[in-house]
Amino acid sequence: MKSDILAAIDIGSNAVRLLINYVEIEDAAYALKKVAYLRVPIRLGEDVFTRCRVSDAKAERLLETMRGFRHVMRAYGVSDYRACATSAMRDAVNGAELVAAVRKNSGIAIEIISGEEEGNIIHTASPSAGAGATLYVNVGGGSTELVLCKDNQLRFHDSFQLGTVRMLIRNAGKNVAAWDTEKERFTLNLKDIHARYAPPRVIASGGNINKAHKMLGKKNGDPVRPDELRDLLAKLKPLSIAERMRDFGLNDYRADVIVPALEIFLCISRACPSMRNIHVPKIGLADGLIHEMCKKRLAAGTYNQEEKHDR
Repeated sequence: MKSDILAAIDIGSNAVRLLINYVEIEDAAYALKKVAYLRVPIRLGEDVFTRCRVSDAKAERLLETMRGFRHVMRAYGVSDYRACATSAMRDAVNGAELVAAVRKNSGIAIEIISGEEEGNIIHTASPSAGAGATLYVNVGGGSTELVLCKDNQLRFHDSFQLGTVRMLIRNAGKNVAAWDTEKERFTLNLKDIHARYAPPRVIASGGNINKAHKMLGKKNGDPVRPDELRDLLAKLKPLSIAERMRDFGLNDYRADVIVPALEIFLCISRACPSMRNIHVPKIGLADGLIHEMCKKRLAAGTYNQEEKHDR
């Protein structure tokens, strides 16, 4: 049996995350164990979705975060990593400039990936649903990804500029027309998915659905029903941010975005009424990146070599 330590960095619209996994390899199989996870709530989308660029202040926070992540990866002996940026960096006019600055200041190479690639990577880490139709949903700060599989075959995948941070901005009276147009496209696609496949299962990812799962007192493996999310939303929505933090123990970076996230999931349940259960495996883009790295390294025969290389 061989072992390795891999890392993944997810630069999202709401937060930046570092995941480090210990990998055990035997023959053509691998097993993962989480050894470190860090989350920094920079909220890049707050700038980008209103001013189309990352501000100097948030850019400096990102640079400091990446320098810190580099030190953490070295301390854990990480042999390889992949860092990907999503919706906010896709939209930022200074996204490429910031990627270059991060590389120069921390040595970390960032890829800005498309929404479709983001959805496919997360799907890589998701559990297989087997026979029948399953809708995979990832709700982030800047975008929502849908992947529909039937009998383990990909039938539909797309990314929509509907995310929790974008929705907060829309509710503040900004970018209203763009949001409403994208929401209509989102709803029409969901109705078409329902008409074609009527998926009874949803496998959901994202920090907000993970938190909702915990708030509802669910154990690992327990599904969530749409009516449970509806009841939770009814309790949270009338409260101020401070009241949500006080009454539900939410952090400030979660207390505002959880409401639009629940609204997006309930929009899905209305457009796709066949959905009965939402399964929450608590995985995300970083998990998918590490799974992809393991599969590629196995296919390339990397784990047949004794020497490990620091990137």
